[in-house]
Amino acid sequence: MLDFSGVKSRTATFADITKDLTKTDLHRLTDEMIDTQLSIISDAIDADAVLVPVDSNANDTFGKPEDKDLAWTLGHVVVHVTASSEESAAISSVLARGLTMGDHDRSRYETPWETVTTVAQLRQRLEESRRQRHAFLETWPDQPDLETTQIRPYGTFNAVSRFVAGLYHDTDHLEQLREIMHQAHAANHK
Repeated sequence: MLDFSGVKSRTATFADITKDLTKTDLHRLTDEMIDTQLSIISDAIDADAVLVPVDSNANDTFGKPEDKDLAWTLGHVVVHVTASSEESAAISSVLARGLTMGDHDRSRYETPWETVTTVAQLRQRLEESRRQRHAFLETWPDQPDLETTQIRPYGTFNAVSRFVAGLYHDTDHLEQLREIMHQAHAANHK
């Protein structure tokens, strides 16, 4: 997996950590991430998918105001991270083909989290996301345009770094997945 510590500490940019990455690397990193997420939920049971964990850090400033302090279930986290990474992959495809997108344009669909209630659905969503991310990479030309960029609040991104931004977001939620599984084991695996 990529080391994002420099980005988190603001001593490195996404451009810095992605400058030598190839499309092949992005395929490999995608598989590493999905495999890690699947590993975290490897012994989950259906009751774990809907467990509402205790989460003192719950603070969703981008969601519905009434859900701002809602603790996320495994299903909620999985649909959220997969939607974000798929969006990054979709935008990377646009940039790799030399096309521009507005800095605030979105390309995002998130499965309604309330509908993800089983472990089979969690696994299906992760595998579907793997397939979609790989498919977006396959839309890149053989010689991708790495000069076309999109400006985001946290930097300027070309096709490679925009794809990696999705993996960064996934990484931010790995500990949340682990903590939910920890609480699920205590509650449901007796």
